[in-house]
Amino acid sequence: MRLLERMRKEWFMIGIVLAIAGAKLEPSIGVNGGPLKPEITVSYIAVATIFFNSGLSLNTEFADCGLHASPCVFCSDSDQGGRWK
Repeated sequence: MRLLERMRKEWFMIGIVLAIAGAKLEPSIGVNGGPLKPEITVSYIAVATIFFNSGLSLNTEFADCGLHASPCVFCSDSDQGGRWK
C-alpha cells in the first residue's frame, strides 16, 4: 500500500524516467521523419498543449477581465485593417 501511494505521488517523475528509458531503447521513433513526426509534434502540438494547460490554470477573475477587452481589440483591429486598403 505504501509503494502505491508513493507511485501516485511521484507519477510525473516515473513518467519522465519511462519516457527516457523508451527513448534510449528505441531512438528511431523520435528522429526527424519517424513515426512520431517531431517536426510537427514539437513545433505545433506541444506548444498548443502548453498554452492550453496554462489557460486552464488561470483564475476565473483574470479570465473575465480579458473577456471585456476582447471586443474592443477586434473592433480596433478590423478598423485599422480597412485604412490600409
